[in-house]
Amino acid sequence: MTSFQSELGGGGGGDGGDGDGIAEELAGEQRAISIAEFFEKNKHMLGFDSGARGLVTAVKEAVDNALDATEEAGILPDIYVEIEEADDYYRLVVEDNGPGITREQVPKIFGKLLYGSRFGKREQNRGQQGIGISAAVMHSQLTSGKPAKITSKPRGGEARFFELIVDTDANEPEIDTDEPTTWERPHGTRIELEMEGNMRARQQLHDYIEHTAVVNPHARIELREPGLDEPLKFERATDQLPAETEEIKPHPHGVELGTLKKMLAATDSYSISGFLQGEFTRVGATTATNVVDAFRDRQFGREMTWRVPGTTDDADVVGAVVDATANKGAEATEAFAEGVADALDDHEHVGYGDVADAVDSAAEDVEAEYDVRLGSTVRENAVAAAWGEVTTTRGSDCYRLVDEATTTRKDDAAVDGLARRIADRFADADMDEPGVGDGARDRVTRDTLSGWVAWAAQRTAERDDETFGETAQENVLESFWERARTVDEEPPKVSALADDRDAIARLLEAMRETDILSPPTDCLAPITEELVEAGLRKEYDADFFAACTRDAEVHGGDPFIVEAGIAYGGDLESEGSVDILRFANRVPLVYQRGACATVDVIKNINWRNYNLDQPGGSGIPNGPAVLMVHVASTNVPFTSESKDAVANVPAIEDEIELALREAARELKTYLNKQQSLRERRQKRDTLAEILPEMADKLTEVTGREPLDIEDSLARIMNNVLVERRRENGHVSLVVENNDDTGVEPEITDICSVDPGEVEGASVVEMDGEWFVRWNPSVPGGETAELVYDVGDDAEFDVAVEGIEDEKLTTNA
Repeated sequence: MTSFQSELGGGGGGDGGDGDGIAEELAGEQRAISIAEFFEKNKHMLGFDSGARGLVTAVKEAVDNALDATEEAGILPDIYVEIEEADDYYRLVVEDNGPGITREQVPKIFGKLLYGSRFGKREQNRGQQGIGISAAVMHSQLTSGKPAKITSKPRGGEARFFELIVDTDANEPEIDTDEPTTWERPHGTRIELEMEGNMRARQQLHDYIEHTAVVNPHARIELREPGLDEPLKFERATDQLPAETEEIKPHPHGVELGTLKKMLAATDSYSISGFLQGEFTRVGATTATNVVDAFRDRQFGREMTWRVPGTTDDADVVGAVVDATANKGAEATEAFAEGVADALDDHEHVGYGDVADAVDSAAEDVEAEYDVRLGSTVRENAVAAAWGEVTTTRGSDCYRLVDEATTTRKDDAAVDGLARRIADRFADADMDEPGVGDGARDRVTRDTLSGWVAWAAQRTAERDDETFGETAQENVLESFWERARTVDEEPPKVSALADDRDAIARLLEAMRETDILSPPTDCLAPITEELVEAGLRKEYDADFFAACTRDAEVHGGDPFIVEAGIAYGGDLESEGSVDILRFANRVPLVYQRGACATVDVIKNINWRNYNLDQPGGSGIPNGPAVLMVHVASTNVPFTSESKDAVANVPAIEDEIELALREAARELKTYLNKQQSLRERRQKRDTLAEILPEMADKLTEVTGREPLDIEDSLARIMNNVLVERRRENGHVSLVVENNDDTGVEPEITDICSVDPGEVEGASVVEMDGEWFVRWNPSVPGGETAELVYDVGDDAEFDVAVEGIEDEKLTTNA
């Protein structure tokens, strides 16, 4: 074989030249390196690329570990974070009230990269690879030269103190101190690190802590740092821990070819059906059968069925079988042939398998009745003869299928040409042609059939000057494919399939094509709509909140759930862009915003449709709003090992958009309502200026009593009017609904005198005042009267809840 080098004119050290032994010399320089040594040289990949960011990343890794540990132990998290200056370094301390860590595990957890219990598990966790906290220890020792100091106290055990570093050459912990100590906590873990750093990323640190409190409303977090007069404290908003998660198997719609090949090689299952049911979630017997049938279609092709020849067709099944059967006696042969024909007549359409079944059935009947033996050769000849007669209808059948699948505007000659060419491909198919099952048996895969239809359409356009477009071709393909039948042939066993890459690819296509239930969500712990809203309410003083939790979807075999929340108005900053909160598995993402799928999706939504300002109709919207997105998954696809941004996976992006739009629709409804109420207030204010003047003029002209402006205003505005009337110790509150829509307000009359028992109302005394409360239902256009007795010296103050101020007029 001629090398490229020789073609280019040789090159470099011929026989006996200086190049002798260079390969051996280069090979001698090769060596394996540990993962710790790799990340020692590439700290930026883990988020330790600067002093400011490194400090934030160390806090993040320690707090994430603390949250996971406490939740797994069923403990409501109390987490303390302190950063203080220590000479030329910063000292970071993170304490938690978790279950503690055993003496044997402390060195491995904090001093060995890629050590953990969660890697590969299909179960939602903040940490996945077992890199984070040990990487923080490594960054600390590299920048300060000082070991990590760890105190841990398991429940019911003694506290122990450790000093350790990471041996980056071996990726093993190097323990300097391991001794018992005293600690006032009943259980928990404390880590202390010293590292080079600065507080230039103070805002990102505060964002991380605050956002962690938003998506973990069950946690209490305290942060102390240089420059803070008072610590930042985030109290828990709920005592409800996240739901416990359970590991699940992969979902068939998410695995890739290499993964499927590996699973087939490792399984103990004998059959494909057993493999599917044993190794995947949401696959029972029925679903496995559907997948296997779809695989058969790809592996063996479907068997085309044709119309059974009738009396008007130029076909004679009986005669063909008689001619093909020799030396069996005339009477037995005739009975055999008629039995085959009768069996075929029971079907409207038959395939090769039906013909073979008909021959076998007729042969067994004849053997029993005539005491003759119809062996395999006789039967094969009979099948071939009968199949030859059945396929005489192939041309007319193809015409019917094409004619039914295309529009009436197609010329009959063109339809006939397309049908004839497809029929010829069936007739001429070679047994060895790719995509064709058993040659003359009219078996064909969908891909091959699609190619035939496209070829026939091209030839028809060239020769008959009639075009069949993509839609027409797809309709024709579907018509033939629906007529074809899945073959009843045993699929290969797993042991044979495992080494056949093409067959594995067909199985993968079959799995993806089959409708399968979405993966179970007990492996995930979404925040839930209620707690998303509670977290936002806890940290933001806004007028409006909305939240959405989507149903589970699947990517790469891993289920995921997207949640979105929106806060609007109130004390939120009205100038500039909205705030965006990004989360993955309850962990805030504070860096690489521009590389995150969440931000890309937000930019591509037309927020003007939801009444938010968006210059140019794209990009981050403006206004007093917070947009929050949380992706919960058993394996979040991050853009890098630092886990700062979610990768642009179409399935996840689609769910992010749907979640945001669902919450945004509620925002749009709210903003539209606020606009309507503003317009109502303007109308009311205008009428309030005009009506007194009109009333005075009317009184002056007519000499009548002055009009009650409030009553008139309520009726003009279609408001609910609450009016007090007093007479001889009787007090009545008249609720007049001037709108078309019924109302159910809560009306409380605060009275300075004890009214006693009041029918239809609750009475509560508090600090010398009596609160009389009703919940009347007042249909549109109707009036309700709330009555009680009290002394004439009583004083009152009425409060009405459940009706917007703009739709309420109170004259009481």
